[in-house]
Amino acid sequence: MESIIIIGGGIGGAVAHDLTLRGYRVTLFERGPLLSGSTGRHHGLLHSGARYAPHDIDAARECLAENKILREIAPQGLEQNNGLFVALNDEDLAFRDRFIERCQQAGIPTIVLPLPQARQLEPELHAGVLAAVQVPDATMDAWRLAMHFFATARFNGADIRPFSEVTAIVSNGNQVRGVEVRDHRTQRTYVQSGDIIINAAGPWAGKVASSLGIHLPLKPAPGVMVSIARRLTRGVINRLHPAGEGDIIVPQRSLSLLGTTVWLDDDPDQVELPAAHVRRIIDECARMVPKLVQLPIHAAWCAARPLIVRYTGQEPTQISRTFDCIDHAAADGIEGFISLLGGKATTMRAMAERAGNLVNAKTGRDTPCRTHEIKLRHYRRFYDIAGPVR
Repeated sequence: MESIIIIGGGIGGAVAHDLTLRGYRVTLFERGPLLSGSTGRHHGLLHSGARYAPHDIDAARECLAENKILREIAPQGLEQNNGLFVALNDEDLAFRDRFIERCQQAGIPTIVLPLPQARQLEPELHAGVLAAVQVPDATMDAWRLAMHFFATARFNGADIRPFSEVTAIVSNGNQVRGVEVRDHRTQRTYVQSGDIIINAAGPWAGKVASSLGIHLPLKPAPGVMVSIARRLTRGVINRLHPAGEGDIIVPQRSLSLLGTTVWLDDDPDQVELPAAHVRRIIDECARMVPKLVQLPIHAAWCAARPLIVRYTGQEPTQISRTFDCIDHAAADGIEGFISLLGGKATTMRAMAERAGNLVNAKTGRDTPCRTHEIKLRHYRRFYDIAGPVR
């Protein structure tokens, strides 16, 4: 049985789930707690793809397809509450026709709601809203949904090792052989052998690849999010305009999560939260739901997206949110090393499927992907399995 090593405790959980179902022996390493990076720190939107349809139709279609699958395999991790795109001025209103047309091209259903119906659904909307378009957005719990993948992977035999930092990749010539690992709980360093290594470290994937002399077209793209200490909307509220900053409100339990800003950086370990971004996000989101400014801030935080940046000078809000899976044997002459780039929490299952298909191709197996049909175990089951997480 081939041994697969996964680096990264975010989307890596979905990769571990896919590969264990295919019969591989899987060991996953995360340098800190599971989901302590980007995957566990986003605002929790299960994308319909509508936000991306006007400028990134491939990402929009990916999100829609995964939205439908996740509703079936992990309903316990979602609130299937839909979303509204609302127009606040004439410029937003003029954008509506293009928005609807592009959603239709991506296969995303839209419903133009009469304003009285929109206000009945969302009483806290600004009184001056000019139009509202409903889309099949939903709310996910950023931590719990991803833990459903970890729970199912562990139930099926994956070896999950948090607080275990990969400090080096062991190779013999151009063939990777395993990883050197530092266990931060015991302070022990050891080598774990493996036939294939999957670099699923999100915005840290570039650092992992650089240890083998590989440059990835990847940029960490931090963004600030703010949570307000009251839930003000039933569903997700988006601004009906081209993708920008401070244009989404995501209800999470008793909170309202506001997002987000975006800029490009070089090192996800050195990102700091700019205080001015917090006020800007609140002010922009309050144009859609005015009561936000009357309520206390519950928390503010920053997380880095792993964006694929192939050209210099790209506007960060317009960079594609699609993903890629690179076989470095073909790209760089390094056999047994694979990198997963880009993507979103919404598309982590699809990213895992792509990686699993590539592992199959490299090992000569024909085991099909089954993650689109296997219902995920509840996240609490992760802790029920006999024996500690190593």
